[in-house]
Amino acid sequence: MAIGEAEPEPAATGPRPLAPGLHFVATPIGAARDITLRALDILRAADVLAAEDTRTLRHLIEIHGIPLAGRPLVAYHDHNGEAVRPRLMRALEDGRSVAYASEAGTPLVADPGYQLARAAIAAGHKVLTAPGPSAVLAALTVSGMPTDRFLFAGFPPPTQAARARFLAEVAHVPATLVFYESPKRISRTLGDMVESFGNREAAVCRELTKRFEEVTRGRLVDLAAEFSDRAVKGEIVLVVDREAPVRAGQADLTAALAVALANMSVKEAAASVAADLGLPRREVYQAALRMAEDE
Repeated sequence: MAIGEAEPEPAATGPRPLAPGLHFVATPIGAARDITLRALDILRAADVLAAEDTRTLRHLIEIHGIPLAGRPLVAYHDHNGEAVRPRLMRALEDGRSVAYASEAGTPLVADPGYQLARAAIAAGHKVLTAPGPSAVLAALTVSGMPTDRFLFAGFPPPTQAARARFLAEVAHVPATLVFYESPKRISRTLGDMVESFGNREAAVCRELTKRFEEVTRGRLVDLAAEFSDRAVKGEIVLVVDREAPVRAGQADLTAALAVALANMSVKEAAASVAADLGLPRREVYQAALRMAEDE
């Protein structure tokens, strides 16, 4: 070895020690190989493993050849968080490293890890993240919608009245809107979005990175019709374009409704004008009712 050359490091014989603290690990939303090398290092070296679904994490580490080696694998989810959180906090207080993984994707995004993070921060423990897969970002990437500004709104409420209020709250946010939705409710949600948002561009992203991945793009009216009688399965991310910067004025709405009401019922006229002007169907329907009553 020449003078001044650094002596090569000895070959690693096992995982390097992990710094004490709470390590959030993003896990694949579909393809197991989407996990990062750093995430694998953390899962290999952590003193305690915690997971929203221990079966999913156990399967993932088995695929990548990571042994549990006698380490605790703790279930931590919405239903047991209050009971299990103290156990994980004690591990942190003892100076141990705790790795938490959600069932799929980035922890804390529609995930029970939030309260765990808050507790660890409040207690002064180090909180770190190994970033990686995210269904929100994956859907934005393939949707074709603007990505300069977006709002992740989570799951719409399951009941129609609550869902209508929820959609009204975000209807005028000047950003691309991203939602998670159940395949059982996607048809109803798309229909309600037509009522609240008008006929915006949108994309239904299903089973991202999985074998039957599918992205269906189009106007909300067309998507609502396409999914109205279609049985779908799998996890869905719904991406909706922001509100058009220039809305049709009252004069435009009144003129369009006057023409439409001459040949159509109130319901038909409202649907036609809402689609043509890109206005929420509920708003146009109320205006059409008022005009019909005045006449």
